[in-house]
Amino acid sequence: MDYPQERVKPYGEEGRKAEQVERMFDTIAPTYDRLNHTLSLGIDRRWRRRAMRQLLPYRPQRLLDVATGTGDFALLACRMLQPTEVVGIDLSDGMMQVARRKAAQAGRDGLDTRLSFRREDCEALAFADGEFDAVTVAFGIRNFEHLDRGLREMHRVLAPGGRLVILELSTPERFPMKQLYRLYSRLVIPVMGRGISHDDSAYTYLPASIRACPQGEAMRQCLLAAGFREATFRRLTCGICTLYVAVK
Repeated sequence: MDYPQERVKPYGEEGRKAEQVERMFDTIAPTYDRLNHTLSLGIDRRWRRRAMRQLLPYRPQRLLDVATGTGDFALLACRMLQPTEVVGIDLSDGMMQVARRKAAQAGRDGLDTRLSFRREDCEALAFADGEFDAVTVAFGIRNFEHLDRGLREMHRVLAPGGRLVILELSTPERFPMKQLYRLYSRLVIPVMGRGISHDDSAYTYLPASIRACPQGEAMRQCLLAAGFREATFRRLTCGICTLYVAVK
C-alpha cells in the first residue's frame, strides 16, 4: 500500500527517501541528542522507559533495535533487560558514530552492554528468520521509505511469540492540545531545529513526517497486515507520542 509518509522527504521530490533520510541524519548527528531532548522537554526519556517496560516480563535475550540512531533505546535495553545481545541498526553512520561513543562510555562505566551497531536497510535485513526475541523502534517508523516492507522484515526476523515495540511521535486529536501542538510543530520546532542543527530542512521535515505517518488504529491495521497476530496501541502525553506493541 502507498502511504503519505513515503512521499514526504527531507530535501524535496528528487531522489529516494532513504538516501535523503541518511544524508539528513548524518548532517544533524552531532546536535541530534541535545535538540531531541530540548524539543520534547526531556519527556522522550520517560517514553523510552515506559516502552521498554513492555518487554520486561518476557526477558528477551536477543534484541534488534531498528533505526537505532544515537543508540539511546539500545543502551536502555541493555540496562533494563540485560539481554545476551543487542544489535542496533541504522542507515546513518554519522548517528551510529555517536552511538558507539556512548556504548564505549557505558562500558567504561561498568555496563556490560553486549551491544553492537551495524549499517542495515530496514527493508532488507541481513538476519535469519526468527533470529530475535524482540525488535524495537523509537521514532524511526515515519522515516521508512516503504512502511509495509519494513514491518514485514521486522516480523520475519522475530521468533514466534516475539514482541515488536514501537514508539512514534503523533498528532494529538483533542482540544486544546491539538491546537497547541499544531502551533508548536509548525512554528517552534522548525525555528529551534534550524538554529541548533543548522539544517534548514531537517526540522521542517520532522512535523511533516509525523502528520503523514499512519497513527493509532491505522498503524495497528498496518501491523496486522504485516503478519502480526496481535497489535495494540496507547497514546502518551495527550497524544504527542504513541506506543505500539505487536506479537508475532
